[in-house]
Amino acid sequence: MSDMRGEVREFLSSRRARISPEAAGLPVYGGNRRVPGLRREEVALLTGVSVDYYIRLERGNLAGVSDSVLDALARALRLDEAEQQHLHDLARAAGQPRPRAPRPATAVKAAVQQVLDAMTDAPAWVRNGRHDILATNRMGRALYSPVFDDPRRPVNTTRFVYLNPAARSFWRDYDRIAKDAAAMLRMEAGRTPHDAALITLIGELSTQSELFRQEWASRDVMFHRSGVKRLHHPIVGDLDLNYESMELPSEPGLVMNVYTAPSGSPSADALAMLASWAATQEEAAAHPAPSGAAELP
Repeated sequence: MSDMRGEVREFLSSRRARISPEAAGLPVYGGNRRVPGLRREEVALLTGVSVDYYIRLERGNLAGVSDSVLDALARALRLDEAEQQHLHDLARAAGQPRPRAPRPATAVKAAVQQVLDAMTDAPAWVRNGRHDILATNRMGRALYSPVFDDPRRPVNTTRFVYLNPAARSFWRDYDRIAKDAAAMLRMEAGRTPHDAALITLIGELSTQSELFRQEWASRDVMFHRSGVKRLHHPIVGDLDLNYESMELPSEPGLVMNVYTAPSGSPSADALAMLASWAATQEEAAAHPAPSGAAELP
């Protein structure tokens, strides 16, 4: 993300390449088109700007571009909400001097931890934009125990997805999870392109995971707001859980994830089993067996 012009160029050209003239409502003349998708002049026509101006945009020069032009370009390229936000983020980064890097959050306020702990039946935790888990309740720690068992720190779900073989059995929709993880990380990279910790994480994943390199090259972005996660927990088995991701107004950049299951469902029963297991684990940690004590058969 240090080369913002290159990032803009690759993002716009990749979005342009996926739209056919027919899909854009444009006439097609001749049978030989040297480029996939729309030509630059066709995007310029749909956006309502000159070809020279659009070429300047696609070369990465978004500094000073008005919101109205960006919105017109988003409509021309049929960007979804996340892609449109990413385009505006890239433009904002292009028009600002390199800011002083913020100190990465490593903890949450005590009041936020109290909120987490008050949710005794639902797994919940707080993460930053890099997907470092900064705080969790007992159920969240139990649900994502394979992620917490990874010795690398800070605990990071995206690193676990790509670098820990256990991720393939933990997420039953692993291929989608891997695709989404890269898209969410690129979304964050557009928002905070000078975050040193984020740059380090992207570099780590790029050098150690071929799958991450493939997904990263797609230039896809997405929001992570709500949906269903299909997990296979090593203790309680399969779970189909609804999740909600909520930004914390008092902690800019931090998000709380909460997982629930419909009452009476098999997943709700599994969560109840997980709660019992978590309580047992916590009790064992608080009162370890004396050293040298005889083990039960």
